[in-house]
Amino acid sequence: MKIEDGFYIGYITKTKGLKGEVQVYFEFDQFEDLELESVFLEINNKLIPFFVSSYKIQANRTGYFYFEDVDTIEKAEKLIRKKVYLPNEKMPEREEGEFFYTDLKGFIAHDENHGELGEIIEVHEYPQQFIAVVPYKFTEIMFPLNEDIIQEIDEEAGIVKVILPDGLIEIYTN
Repeated sequence: MKIEDGFYIGYITKTKGLKGEVQVYFEFDQFEDLELESVFLEINNKLIPFFVSSYKIQANRTGYFYFEDVDTIEKAEKLIRKKVYLPNEKMPEREEGEFFYTDLKGFIAHDENHGELGEIIEVHEYPQQFIAVVPYKFTEIMFPLNEDIIQEIDEEAGIVKVILPDGLIEIYTN
């Protein structure tokens, strides 16, 4: 399976015990709704299937997993920091009208002071916030996506109007 055939749900943070158990940190918001009988790990830019023999989801966005054929701590240690994916067809259905910051990828960012900045080519999700990445004047600028920055989202036109903090663009362009 190719990476574009799947969606990212999190990564393996550490091992637990001696029998191959690993901890997965979920960066996917609706992690409780995921079907986890098998997952794909990104190894050498390919998605490799791993069949889940058992798992327990924790309240702190983590879960403990046992994979078939991973039965020692040595095998489990090789999986630390690997990204975890599921096939696109396993993506949970959304409620009508539900919109996520990650949906802004591909939108054109317009700043109140600087005009059109460019297309949002990536949206990174961090524990505290989402960050948009936009190529601007031969460099990439990054800015947070939150209610203070975003003024308006025009879904039909694919435009997001923002007010960036004073001096943010100059940090990247000077």
